[in-house]
Amino acid sequence: MTELSRARRFLVLGICSLSLFIVGLDTTIVMLALPDIQHDLGSSVTGLQWTIDAYTITLASLLMLAGSTGDRLGRRRTFQTGLALFTLGSLLCSVAPGTGWLIVFRIAQAVGGSMMNPVAMSIITNTFTIPRERAQAIGLWGGVIGLSMALGPVLGGALVAAAGWRAVFLVNVPIGVAAIVLTALFVPESKAARPRRLDPVGQVLVIALLGSLTFGIIEGPHLGWVSPWIVGCFVVAALALLGILGYERRRAEPLLELRFFRSVPFSGATVIAICGFMGLAGFLFLNSLYLQQVRGFSPLHAGLLTLPMAVLAGVLAPVSGRIVGTRGPRLPLIVAGVGLTASAVLLTTVVPGTPVPVLVLAYAIFGIGFGMLNAPITNTAVSGMPREQAGVAAAVATTSRQVGTSLGVAVLGGAGAAGWWVMAGCGAVVLGLGILTTGRWARRTASAATAASLDPEPRSAVTTR
Repeated sequence: MTELSRARRFLVLGICSLSLFIVGLDTTIVMLALPDIQHDLGSSVTGLQWTIDAYTITLASLLMLAGSTGDRLGRRRTFQTGLALFTLGSLLCSVAPGTGWLIVFRIAQAVGGSMMNPVAMSIITNTFTIPRERAQAIGLWGGVIGLSMALGPVLGGALVAAAGWRAVFLVNVPIGVAAIVLTALFVPESKAARPRRLDPVGQVLVIALLGSLTFGIIEGPHLGWVSPWIVGCFVVAALALLGILGYERRRAEPLLELRFFRSVPFSGATVIAICGFMGLAGFLFLNSLYLQQVRGFSPLHAGLLTLPMAVLAGVLAPVSGRIVGTRGPRLPLIVAGVGLTASAVLLTTVVPGTPVPVLVLAYAIFGIGFGMLNAPITNTAVSGMPREQAGVAAAVATTSRQVGTSLGVAVLGGAGAAGWWVMAGCGAVVLGLGILTTGRWARRTASAATAASLDPEPRSAVTTR
């Protein structure tokens, strides 16, 4: 790909960020619409959980496959295809006649979304060739994730109040169409010089792991934790995990490069992403039901109450990206861990009569923590990786975010008031790993892991053809 002008490089960044914004927005914008969906479609709480998790599980399961597909078939082509599928899925969601159909159309949305995120990262990585400029672009791009997911409840509340829950899906259609046109006009086509081979066995194992684990967590309280279905789900998840560890390690070009996890920063970024987004999803799910069903607030009022969180997350996301690009990820991760933990501890005191200023304070503290979280995750995941591996590394980080979101809705959504303590634990993990993974020892393990990932002869005997 020829060198682009600075203006066009940042235009490409803007287009990719727009796509990421609507995919991330759709993870959380639905949260404030859940009570209206439940009333209109007669959904159960389990149905509401699946409305969120069908999207996030599908997205998480297909991200790495989509990244390698873009390398092989062309990143712009794959990106545009994903935009088209996501836009069509959004349109179908807006006319869904029942909960089952809504869940099916959410899966269609997620298939398209999975083709956008890792491919966009590959486009950005190959567009910004100057290391410092690339670090800042990745930081800003990663910050968009936090901005989109934080704004979701506010925009969702406003749209539900103005036009009903179907509007939260319909709003994606004009944005998706505009992004398709802009991509055709300004994003250059590119492919990997030597694309990775497909790994269908690894892909099936990842889907089996995520799907069975989430199904077991969501349905366990209703079917019984010792019921054959739930025990079977956890057995399948355990076997799938063992299969991934055994099979992927022996492939020459695996779907999931296990040697990346020898890097303490990379492994830490993966766990931080899971815990941070687990806290976010649980926070939004529990607050949506608390504010509307316990306190009796309208969707618009509930959304406005979360506005301090959204504003602070939106303001601090690019600040975090700039700090990461100039000083490294440690400070943003420490602030993120402290903010998430402090907010959760404060929310453990919430009762039906809790004063609104206390809620707003807790939401503001959460916004500070979450606003600082995303940029260091993305930067840490791809730092030190060769450019041709950056898309795969970013896909793992993005997958971890979606896994965390799925687990947050499944675990915290079914934990009731105890969910706030789970969220506090997630914040504590972010704080601890933020300190551990940003020291000299951690950076040395990243260098060693990068060298290992470039080793041409580490595998044994699994064929790749």
